[in-house]
Amino acid sequence: MRWLALCAFFLVSPALAQAPAPAPAPAAASAKLPAVEPAGFQARVQPEQVQLGEPFVYELVITHPADQRYELDLVPDLGDFELLSQARTPPETGKEPAVTTFRLKLSAFNLGMLTLPELPFLVTTPEGPRRYVAPGRTIEVAGTLPQDAEAEGADLKDIQPPTEVAVRSLRLVWALLGLLAAIVVGVLLWRLFQKYRNRPMAEVKPLLPLDVRTRQALEGLKAENLPEQGRVKDFYFRLSEIIRGYLGERYGFDALECTSSELMVELRRKQPLKFPEDGLMRFVSESDLVKYARAESSPESCREALAFGYELLDKTWPPLVPPLPEAAPVSHASGPRVS
Repeated sequence: MRWLALCAFFLVSPALAQAPAPAPAPAAASAKLPAVEPAGFQARVQPEQVQLGEPFVYELVITHPADQRYELDLVPDLGDFELLSQARTPPETGKEPAVTTFRLKLSAFNLGMLTLPELPFLVTTPEGPRRYVAPGRTIEVAGTLPQDAEAEGADLKDIQPPTEVAVRSLRLVWALLGLLAAIVVGVLLWRLFQKYRNRPMAEVKPLLPLDVRTRQALEGLKAENLPEQGRVKDFYFRLSEIIRGYLGERYGFDALECTSSELMVELRRKQPLKFPEDGLMRFVSESDLVKYARAESSPESCREALAFGYELLDKTWPPLVPPLPEAAPVSHASGPRVS
């Protein structure tokens, strides 16, 4: 039986290696954007000899102008590869041209010559969001058995039968420890209750509705008038936190920790009605340029960005349920008085 299993493995492995890998679907977050080409692109695999199931690093180095920002927009299905982790090394500040490095930790679960899928990127430029698709790369995935395994007659060892192991029972000890812990906790709780039972309870104010809190934050930012003080970068940081905090609480995800591309992907997955997607993409692109690329922005652009915050709130917050109409008063006909 062992020899039959080994022969079946070597017969099936070449067939799996020759099977074509399914082409990944294009990324939804940037598929409709205009294309842009970087100044330079390099890709390499470490280690160069990739084995089945073992992790390897796929490194992509993109050279681009300093006023552009590249974000990886991964598709969920990578074909014959599984994504284990990813990392992004941003370019050095003030260096022209800029160099952004992406490192993807992958593993392959098929044998033979495999093609790494094309990787789309969401690019923030002064002209607006753009799209770049990095070409795929062909690598060879080898098996973990040596090349002469079949000729040498590599043997597969049988699974050992179950072995009885004597384990000393500690149930009584654990029961006594649990009882002792319960007594200690009870004494501490009683003392805590005696200490705080006579203290007056602090008044807890109810949390205001999300739209009220968001509108108050926008009004507060408007009153500070940061662009007139030359603090444009602080203005966009504050406005971005307000809008991201509102979207995250409104649609139920951590928008503050999302990158720009992850934010758009998550919102498209939620499919909110009457959502100003084009306006949000313009705001995110302009905000990233001011915050990370040190781009300039006029007071008029700041006012338009603040106006977009009000527009987003008005279009996405659900209207209140209209009250039911009051019932008409019922008139009672008065009968003849009986004297």
